[in-house]
Amino acid sequence: MIKLTLETVLRNQNIPRYELAKRSGIRYHIIDNYYKNKVTRYDSFVLDRICAALGCNISDIIQYEKE
Repeated sequence: MIKLTLETVLRNQNIPRYELAKRSGIRYHIIDNYYKNKVTRYDSFVLDRICAALGCNISDIIQYEKE
């Protein structure tokens, strides 16, 4: 199972979702869906912009958990 950990990364960096939306150029509701782990199809463009805005690697915001 793929799990997004964007909530944890934002909390650790003390960045609100609105600020991430501004930094990344991605609309707030899309950021909110990634934050709340409601995404079923991951967009590589969105993930790239999030990682660039946060200065992190993809492995920092996505985890794989065996069921």
